[in-house]
Amino acid sequence: MAKILIFGHKNPDTDSITSSLVLANLETKLGREVESCRLGKVNKETQYVLDYLGIEPPRLIEKVEDGSEVILVDHASDKETIENLDKVKILKIVDHHKVALNTAYPLYYRAEPVGCTGTILYKMYKENQVEIDKVMATLMLSAIISDTLLFKSPTCTSEDKEAGKELAEISGLNPDTYGLEMLKAGTDLAGFSIEEILSLDAKEFDLNGVKAVINQVNTASIEDVMQMKADLEAGMQKVIDEKSLDLFMLLITDIVNSNSQTITLGKRADLIEKSYGVKLENHTALLKGVVSRKKQVVPILTENA
Repeated sequence: MAKILIFGHKNPDTDSITSSLVLANLETKLGREVESCRLGKVNKETQYVLDYLGIEPPRLIEKVEDGSEVILVDHASDKETIENLDKVKILKIVDHHKVALNTAYPLYYRAEPVGCTGTILYKMYKENQVEIDKVMATLMLSAIISDTLLFKSPTCTSEDKEAGKELAEISGLNPDTYGLEMLKAGTDLAGFSIEEILSLDAKEFDLNGVKAVINQVNTASIEDVMQMKADLEAGMQKVIDEKSLDLFMLLITDIVNSNSQTITLGKRADLIEKSYGVKLENHTALLKGVVSRKKQVVPILTENA
């Protein structure tokens, strides 16, 4: 019998990759034949984690055979996953985003309003009385640090903090020291083309009829990224034309000062001004205190669309 494939969303981030590895480890210990996979290139932040642990990334897959059995982590949307999702059997979903997927059959669905899928997986290990070793602890801790920006994001909950504390003890890591180095590794844009930067963490949304792409790039220096503004805008306009978008929002998030600069193009760029009470000057504005796309961007833009 073919192994059950476990994978996160396209343009995978640290939570997506590590959750695939962590859940595969749990399912294996519970006696199931599974394989950890990924739907895209490993980013520099995630590679830092894998290199630190000396482990290989999950196997890259571009498609899944019809009839395969799969488990989804860190996503529950057909826009972020394999194209033939309707042709496979979803056995389980473990996620921390809104429900954006319908199936014609029942399945195990675990979604909680926490900052990271890693936090849910930590609880699943506890519930199944499976020991968390140092490698798994490091993977889950890394995911929580990544998704909550070192526990500073408004998406961070007390459960994320509690899980992070115990995982840090198991891993033997200092979250502040290790976490900051990990986050900084993810801000290195050297070697990336403009097209790659604009797709690193790009997600498509329907904001009450407004077809949008919102891409988030973390940085330790907004000024450094803004030096590429003209090229970024040209690349954004190309994507708008190709996908017939109403809005392309690039969120440049300062991981040190917890602010974001936005570059926004499209016929509905006015949504940014309406939603945040700012004025776009040359397509850009500073959004003070905004660091979470999931909690501080998508819901607000949807409400004002």
